[in-house]
Amino acid sequence: MSGAAGAATPARRRLPRTLVIGLVIVGVIALLAALGPWIAPHDPDAFAMRMRLRPPSLARPFGTDEFGRDVFSRVLAGAHYSLLMGFGATAISLAIGVPLGLLAALHRGWVEEVIMRGVDLMISLPPVLLGLLILAVTEPGLFKTILAVGLVYVPIMTRLARAVALELLAENFVEAARARGEGAWHILAREIMPNAWPPLIVETALRITFAILLGSALSFLGLGPQPPASEWGLMIAESRPFIAEAPWIGLAPGLCLCLLLIAVNVAGEGLRDLLDPRLRGRGHG
Repeated sequence: MSGAAGAATPARRRLPRTLVIGLVIVGVIALLAALGPWIAPHDPDAFAMRMRLRPPSLARPFGTDEFGRDVFSRVLAGAHYSLLMGFGATAISLAIGVPLGLLAALHRGWVEEVIMRGVDLMISLPPVLLGLLILAVTEPGLFKTILAVGLVYVPIMTRLARAVALELLAENFVEAARARGEGAWHILAREIMPNAWPPLIVETALRITFAILLGSALSFLGLGPQPPASEWGLMIAESRPFIAEAPWIGLAPGLCLCLLLIAVNVAGEGLRDLLDPRLRGRGHG
């Protein structure tokens, strides 16, 4: 009876409220991004000079910009840029950083030294500066920005994957696998990866927040999608000359960007609590 009750306890454990709330908000934003071209009330790129700098109204909830374009329609049309930069860049950092970290942990010596010294060099530069250096040699654009942001966060994922792998390599079950004569790749696939994914998933969820923020910052500096794109960081940059006359132009995309960042971060916190209840209620430190 006690065994059955103990087995039922994890199944009855509820998902953390923060995870549910965060996923719902992100899901709604993703749905709006997917449906944006069809549900936008106006053409996001259509000029209407007679409607320029109109304040928010029932017909145009977020007002219009300096060219008379509907800000609400532009915010809807631009949602997919932030999602692509966040999730795309994080996928790139995972695809490159995790194999490098595992390789450094499994092959101590000169392989580890070469990988980790390169990581230390990249991580010594501020993310925005590193992103600027990567983009300086190419023409700005969405996918180049995604690649640049992904490369910026490769060192962090490499260090995390290496740290997790080194911790697991010291466990008894790995020593038992070595005693059985298992090779390094077998130990990696059967012993390390099944136990390494929880911290990697949590870090991935939180890294999406930083990728969205850095991608928007690069777009703000003119190194992301180019006008007339409705990327939120670019919209905020274009609103600067009109901040006193028409603050709604930059306020709308700024608030939407903040909502997305908060939702992803809250979902990451909930995911951390779900995968490691010992950390529940603690800060990141």
